Amino acid sequence: MSADFSHMITGLIVGDHKGNFILFAHLIPAAILSFCGVLQLVPHIKLRYPAFHRWNGRLFLLLGLIGALTGLYLTWIRGSRFSDIGAVGVTINGLLIPIAVYLAWRYARKGRVDAHKRWAVHSFMLVNGVWTLRLYMMGWFIINQGPNGNNNTFDGPADMFFSFACYLLPMLIVELVFWARKQGNTLRVVGVSIMMGLGTAVTAIGVIGAAAFMWLPRIQVLLVNA
Repeated sequence: MSADFSHMITGLIVGDHKGNFILFAHLIPAAILSFCGVLQLVPHIKLRYPAFHRWNGRLFLLLGLIGALTGLYLTWIRGSRFSDIGAVGVTINGLLIPIAVYLAWRYARKGRVDAHKRWAVHSFMLVNGVWTLRLYMMGWFIINQGPNGNNNTFDGPADMFFSFACYLLPMLIVELVFWARKQGNTLRVVGVSIMMGLGTAVTAIGVIGAAAFMWLPRIQVLLVNA
């Protein structure tokens, strides 16, 4: 299995001003979204700076809409995707982002703090879905000592699974965490905690894999050519 999928992703194209603009309109908000999302989830910031929390949430909503819509354009109109089936997973991810962000905003307006927190965390997980996909894939490669269920057209069984699991699995864990908080059963709380620990471990392995196989080689090339 080749590690080079660059031919399947459409980047900058000379003369395609509209497509290039939409590409940047997708990448820049995506980077800002992750940062804004982290700030929204810090309790100290919410308590000490409520006005900032509200405006940062509105910015998160706006950027989430922009990122989702531009992502759909790049996937289905510009054709920047690995496979059609995998693109369906990414599309559902993109459609869920504005829904989750809207629900988080709506419940905040109504003063329903618990529901607001739930959908705010879901929004954060959805926004980072594509990033999580990369981490899961790298973690999968390391655990299996190579691809297993993957292929060069990115439509193998493992590829398809992670195209949906990259956001559905984190959302499931979020729901289990909120559920466990309401339980008086220690065993259930411990079970959910173990699941969170496993998820954290897989993510950590994915970060190591992404750093080793995706980022460092490109950084080395840039340093050599500098």
